[in-house]
Amino acid sequence: MKLLQITAPGEPTWTDAPRPTPQPGEVLVRVSGVTTCPHWDLHVLGGEPMFDDRPFSYPYTPGEPGHEAVGTVAALGEGVTGFTVGQRVAAWRDPGDRRQGCYAQYVPFQAEHLLPVPDALDDADLAPLELAMCVQVSFDQLMQREGIRGKRVGISGLGPSGLVAVQMAKAYGASEVVGFDLLEDRRARAAALGADRVMHPDAFPADRHDPGALDAALDTTGLKVSIEMLMARTRKTVALFGVLRETVHFGPDYWWGDFALLGYGEHNRTAAERALALITDGTLRLAPLVTHRLPLTRYEDGVALLRRKAALKVLFDPWADA
Repeated sequence: MKLLQITAPGEPTWTDAPRPTPQPGEVLVRVSGVTTCPHWDLHVLGGEPMFDDRPFSYPYTPGEPGHEAVGTVAALGEGVTGFTVGQRVAAWRDPGDRRQGCYAQYVPFQAEHLLPVPDALDDADLAPLELAMCVQVSFDQLMQREGIRGKRVGISGLGPSGLVAVQMAKAYGASEVVGFDLLEDRRARAAALGADRVMHPDAFPADRHDPGALDAALDTTGLKVSIEMLMARTRKTVALFGVLRETVHFGPDYWWGDFALLGYGEHNRTAAERALALITDGTLRLAPLVTHRLPLTRYEDGVALLRRKAALKVLFDPWADA
């Protein structure tokens, strides 16, 4: 088989490798499509750790950082039940330390990290299931805190995760969804996917104590300036989805009034199943996140599109031009 391996910063190689044999408890998946997770791809190909406290080295794990994949079951390891060869599946979890990632023609997965998915949907509708699960985790936190139904909800950052969040907020009954982004084309895409209002982050005037303030908000950027913008405009709860690398100021004004700033939760299968249910019934559309489709042999070109913000997500085909 063929797979991608990043051997040094800026140096992805498309190389031959033995087809993996699934170990006990594993499912071997023939990958039909895998989508970029922009921050992971930009960091790893660019020579930077995704998390400051987790240094890494090259050559990077073969097939990584690919983890948003859809395909069919090619073989079953000992003890695996509930799957059949030829069945269509998607990954809902990136275990992070597996022996091989999904930028490959075949990849082994622990059986519990896969979900059966409908044959009728396009690869672009299903490959980003892991991202949808991640966003669902944040919505589960928000709904435990105070609910979304009937509330004015803000989403800061309208990249792939923000566009999933816009759709989830509508699906869970928000009375109004307000999207914030610096880029006009991303604001337009959010409006097309159901946001009631989209605007530059500086254009929302309401103070958190005003009647027009947001009730709840989700930050997908991880940026201090974005988080503090939401905090200043949100009455009750701001949840953090984006990877946080800066210290956020939580001053006396937030000490009273039942305001909460929520960190990120835990990936879990229930969140994945909830997200997949939204995808299956057409409430959550992931295909609009995919702006480009390329052979996996053109991985570097795809990441260059992400770097220029010319793409939201790229769907790679590991079999095209192989």
